[in-house]
Amino acid sequence: MNIQEQDKEYIAGTYNRFPIVIVSGHGSIVTDIDGKDYIDMTSGIAVNSFGVSDEIWRSAVYEQLCKVQHMSNLYYTEPCVKVAKILCERTGMKRVFFSNSGAEANECAIKVARKYAADTKGPDYYTIITLRNSFHGRTLTTLSATGQVHYHELFRPLTPGFVHAEADNFSEIESYAKIHKTAAIMIECVQGEGGVIALNPDYVKKVADFAKDNDIILIVDEVQTGNGRSGMLYSYMNYDIQPDVVSTAKGLAGGLPFGATLMGDKVKDTLKPGDHGSTFGGNPVAAAGAVSILERIDEKLLSGVRVKSKFLFDAFANSQGIEQVSGMGLMIGLKTSKPAKDVVNECMKNGVLCLTAKDRVRLLPALNIPDDLLARAADVIKTCCK
Repeated sequence: MNIQEQDKEYIAGTYNRFPIVIVSGHGSIVTDIDGKDYIDMTSGIAVNSFGVSDEIWRSAVYEQLCKVQHMSNLYYTEPCVKVAKILCERTGMKRVFFSNSGAEANECAIKVARKYAADTKGPDYYTIITLRNSFHGRTLTTLSATGQVHYHELFRPLTPGFVHAEADNFSEIESYAKIHKTAAIMIECVQGEGGVIALNPDYVKKVADFAKDNDIILIVDEVQTGNGRSGMLYSYMNYDIQPDVVSTAKGLAGGLPFGATLMGDKVKDTLKPGDHGSTFGGNPVAAAGAVSILERIDEKLLSGVRVKSKFLFDAFANSQGIEQVSGMGLMIGLKTSKPAKDVVNECMKNGVLCLTAKDRVRLLPALNIPDDLLARAADVIKTCCK
C-alpha cells in the first residue's frame, strides 16, 4: 500500500486530507512525493511562523535536543524560563503556565478564571460568556466554550457553565452578565475558524471596560491570532486593551507542540501547587524553539507583516469572484463567488496551498514569506476565484 492507502487503513478517519503527500520543504515552498512544489499559504494552520525547516529555529531546537530533550516539571530548565520571561516582558503579563496545545492553554485559562471567581466571589460564580461563531478547542470543555452548535451535536452532554453571546452585540454581554453569575468573558479578537472575522474595535473596548468594572476576568484566545500573526505580537494589542488572561499556541514554537497561558496581575497568584499540571508543558526542546521564534518577532518583522497584509488586501479588493476580504495581518479570509473548497482545490492544482474557514478561503502564510512568492500566490488565487 502507498502512504495514502496506509493512512486510511491505520489512522482514525478524522481528517478529509487533500490527495498530496508532503515530504520536504524550505521556507514557504513545500514539495510533495512526486516532486511538485507548492507555495504554502497555510503554514500548518498558522504554526510554521518562519516557514518550513527554518535554519535558526532548527539550530536552536537541535542544540537543546543534544543537551536534554525532556525533564519533569519537578525540576527547573532554562528554556521555559526564557520563554516565560520574554512573554511577560513583552505583554505586561506576570506569570505563565505552559502546556502542549491551544485547547490546553484555553483549559488552563478557564480553570484560572473559575478559581479566581470562586476565591473572590464564591463557587457559584462559574459561568463563562463566549461568543457565537467562536472556536476554542476540541476537548469537551473547550468544545463547550466554542460558540458553534455543529461542533456540539455529537458530544453531548457538554461541560456546563458556558453561554454564547452574539459577536459585536455588547447588550447581550450585559444581559448575560446580569442573568448569570459570571466568572469570565472569553473572546477571539479575530474569529479564525469562524470565518476570519475581526471584531469591531468599539465592541472589544466596551467588553474590556465592562469586565474590568465588574471584576470579571477577560480572557483573550490568541491561539491562532498570536505570535505576530495579526501584525502585532498579539491581536489584542491592535485594540488597546489589557486582558487578564491570554492563551496562545500554534505559531509560538514554530512547529513544535507548545501552548501558553499568560496571567495578568489580578490572577497571577490564583494557581497554587497541585492546582494544575502538564507532563510535557514547558518541554525544553519546544521551549528552545519558542525562544528562537519570539526573539525574531521584532518590530521590523511585525512591520513587514503589516505591509504584506496590505498588499494582499489591496490585491484581492475588487477582484473578480472575490466578494469580501476579511481578517487582520496575515490571517485573511476571502468570501468567494465559487464554493471555497472548489477554489482551494483549484489553487492546489496550480501549485498554491490554501485553507478554508466556514464558507471562506483562508490564508495563513509564514510571517516572513518572500514578497515575490506572495505576489505569485495572490495571482494564482485571483485566477482560481474567477
